Amino acid sequence: MSLLKLVYYPDPVLLTTGKPVADEEFNADLAQTVENMFETMRTAGGVGLAAPQVGISKRFFVMDIPDEAGKGNPLAFFNPEIIAVEGEQIGDEGCLSFPGLYQQVRRDMRVIVRAQDVKGDRFEMDVNELSARCVLHETDHCDGIVFLDRMSPLKRQLAKRKIKRLQNTGKWE
Repeated sequence: MSLLKLVYYPDPVLLTTGKPVADEEFNADLAQTVENMFETMRTAGGVGLAAPQVGISKRFFVMDIPDEAGKGNPLAFFNPEIIAVEGEQIGDEGCLSFPGLYQQVRRDMRVIVRAQDVKGDRFEMDVNELSARCVLHETDHCDGIVFLDRMSPLKRQLAKRKIKRLQNTGKWE
């Protein structure tokens, strides 16, 4: 396994819709990329990581939200589609492509997502709370949407100012 280089906002790959993963792309190389993404995500202290965040303009992501007992549940989602949403949650959200930036973001409380696994098999999953937030956040990355886009105009402006300060002090790559 090897760590992948994280891409930081405003890199264009983060703002571009990823291409679907084609059936012929489900192979050992893709499985290795997924393992590398899990390792990169864990090393960086995240719970989710989308392909665009490591410079790959494709529609897939990994996430690992521990259960109540703290046991991990590593999952990979290829070509994710949000089928249904309900409820609402507001909470702090961060992003590995925005180091040191956390903002209150409104998301749906429950999500039904349809995707493919690392072998290309289709599945549906019903998730809620933090898992729902993560699925929505990472699917946004696949669509070229960053969490700044989910903030109010005022919060977005304040966040962009903070990013500029971090860039000027060398704490942002």
